Amino acid sequence: MKLFYLTLFAFLFLRPSPTGAVDIVAQLLGKGNVTELSKLFAAEVEIGVPGTDEDTYNKTAAADIITKFFAQNKPTGSKVLHKIATGNLQYGVVILSTSKGQYRASFNVKEENGVTHLLKLLIEADKVK
Repeated sequence: MKLFYLTLFAFLFLRPSPTGAVDIVAQLLGKGNVTELSKLFAAEVEIGVPGTDEDTYNKTAAADIITKFFAQNKPTGSKVLHKIATGNLQYGVVILSTSKGQYRASFNVKEENGVTHLLKLLIEADKVK
């Protein structure tokens, strides 16, 4: 009986860790970790955030744009709303909580030869409350 309760107790405190690319990107967005996020950027990334034009940028410029956004909107957490996978492509929609409100982040990720590439990241004000 003690073994049963011990096992049950252990399962209550185990937290699932992110396993897929969508979960990893969501976690990095929620923490505002641009350094690790930019390591996932493809050579050219389509970026769109409030206050900038949606366009394709190189890794450095994309990281600068996201850094500026996070400087003005400090992330406090994230929640995966949707994730879709087809072949080596994945699509995710995340609700990003920040110091100035909620945003909806959508992104495309491609996995090739074990390497994850973030191809597109769009962040817009969340219109649904």
